[in-house]
Amino acid sequence: MATLRPPATPVAFARAADDIRSLEIRGDFLVREIPAPPGLAPDALALAGDVRPEEEGVDSPYGTGRLILLHDPDEPGAWNGPWRIICFAQAPLEPDIGVDPLLADVAWAWLVDALKSHGAGHHSASGTATKTISKGFGTLAAEGDGAQIELRASWSPQGPLTPHVEAWAELVCMLAGLPPGSEGIEVLGTRRTARG
Repeated sequence: MATLRPPATPVAFARAADDIRSLEIRGDFLVREIPAPPGLAPDALALAGDVRPEEEGVDSPYGTGRLILLHDPDEPGAWNGPWRIICFAQAPLEPDIGVDPLLADVAWAWLVDALKSHGAGHHSASGTATKTISKGFGTLAAEGDGAQIELRASWSPQGPLTPHVEAWAELVCMLAGLPPGSEGIEVLGTRRTARG
């Protein structure tokens, strides 16, 4: 009886995955490879990243994100090409920042700026920015008020793929209060709590 073997990974995807796996990212953002969600594309690579995590494998209280690189040589219509990147980023905020009516617009602008500053060419972008305000009651009353920003986006990359990973790392750090060049500097805001 013949054994079933998984199909060979296309060379272009294998090369891109190797480049991403060997990428060095800023020291205050821990990145690890995680299992990619099944069924999104023939080839996928998924990363999780945390801003200054207290322990590996646990979402950071400062900010966390996920990035999925998809490859489909059949070029799905919505992608307008063989590659697609899906990005997720979230960070807790001070409640007074969370009520800012322009917060969602700023989060999207930071993504666009991060892609541009890293030379990450792209097209067919889409996404949402969601801000959440929460208040604890009962046994959670001591946690007080909380706020969170969450950005979900996807786009089709053009050119090298590693700049897109660097841009995603920059975005998550910016949402956490760490702009470019801020490694080793305290996170802005002293009362950040991870609220979901």
